[in-house]
Amino acid sequence: MSGPRRDRTHWLYLAVIAAVVLGVGIGLIAPDLAKDLKPLGTGFVDLIKMMISPIIFCTIVLGIGSVTKAASVGRVGGLALGYFLVMSTVALVIGLVVGNLLHPGDGLRLTDEVAATGASQVKESESTTEFILGIIPSTLLSSLTEGEVLQALLVALLVGFALQRMGPAGEPVLRGIGHLQKLVFRVLAMIMWLAPVGAFGAIAAVVGETGIDAVKSLAVIMLGFYATCLVFVVAVLGTMLWLVARVNLFSLLRYLGREFLLILSTSSSEVALPRLIAKMEHLGVSRPVVGITVPTGYSFNLDGTAIYLTMATLFVANATGAPLSAGEQISLLVFMIIASKGAAGVTGAGLATLAGGLQSHRPDLVDGVGLIVGIDRFMSEARALTNFAGNAVATVLIGTWTKGFDRARAQAVLSGGAPFDETTMTDDHGTSAQPERQLAGTSATAAR
Repeated sequence: MSGPRRDRTHWLYLAVIAAVVLGVGIGLIAPDLAKDLKPLGTGFVDLIKMMISPIIFCTIVLGIGSVTKAASVGRVGGLALGYFLVMSTVALVIGLVVGNLLHPGDGLRLTDEVAATGASQVKESESTTEFILGIIPSTLLSSLTEGEVLQALLVALLVGFALQRMGPAGEPVLRGIGHLQKLVFRVLAMIMWLAPVGAFGAIAAVVGETGIDAVKSLAVIMLGFYATCLVFVVAVLGTMLWLVARVNLFSLLRYLGREFLLILSTSSSEVALPRLIAKMEHLGVSRPVVGITVPTGYSFNLDGTAIYLTMATLFVANATGAPLSAGEQISLLVFMIIASKGAAGVTGAGLATLAGGLQSHRPDLVDGVGLIVGIDRFMSEARALTNFAGNAVATVLIGTWTKGFDRARAQAVLSGGAPFDETTMTDDHGTSAQPERQLAGTSATAAR
């Protein structure tokens, strides 16, 4: 029965590709009509986001509730946050270096209309205290209904640790949550059949709003940004993945090909978050590692956004005739490490973070943000793809370091010997059938 199921989902993603091509055509031929199709893409993304909190909750509770030592979970979280900080800094530095080599923005003119567009992108920046307090939900259940990833993560951690302390008495609850997880993934699989409609509406609206002229005039920074993201993923992430986990980057990217297609067509990495959780578990990474690394990575491990923030800032500075000195660039780098924390995978968040960061750091440059608005949607796709790749690699690396990664299982999956079940998105491989072995270094392969 697995053959026909895979065949049906294969046709689904061919339909997504056809929808993207059709959307681009409509956007070029009838831009006004294309703009009206935007709700189709927005609706699909909202449906996926509706599923994120319950999936995070179920995954983390099942993972933590079945681990005997709470210290293991704390080690995963601490290691993940440390890794995210280092990699975001590396991405910012790379963006800064490439930006200085390309000198994007030279020769562009800043008109009053463009300046007004840039100023409109600034939103009230959130203080660190407000950010931390925002992680606490209004009620225990509101974390599952308000769509805040970090709120769902906090409640899931609390419930998981509580079930862990309950011991055998908590096992019926764990079994119930296991059934709930299967239900949630089934609903997600049903929603995925709307992907062609969502992709068509999203890409048509982007092309209709932007047009080709903006892309041509700002091609230098666009192509430079795409190239920088590609180099970062292949040279930095690919090298680390091979040295630490002995996993080939291109095999992993091929395994996640359908998720990349969804992100490319909707310009949002959040549409792939639930599927990334399911696929990383299927790959052989333990549930606690997946449950903690993926959701926190979507808020703190934003490599593509980090590259974008530095390159876009240099672009704006050059275009407004106020290039940054070396000292200002270093100061900016430190500031952007903090500013990038809230630019999660939603379309447009990177642009708002850029404008807000400049407003706090260099207010005289804010007007220049208007120059980049025209192509931000196209750059948003590269940001989202890079962020997604960074989080997938991070999950494997954290799993390897904490002995929560089954390399033999990963080899079987990546070679096609253990295909992912697109219908249920869950299976009874090692991490779900034998939860007690997670994070304990139980796999001889993982220990090697």
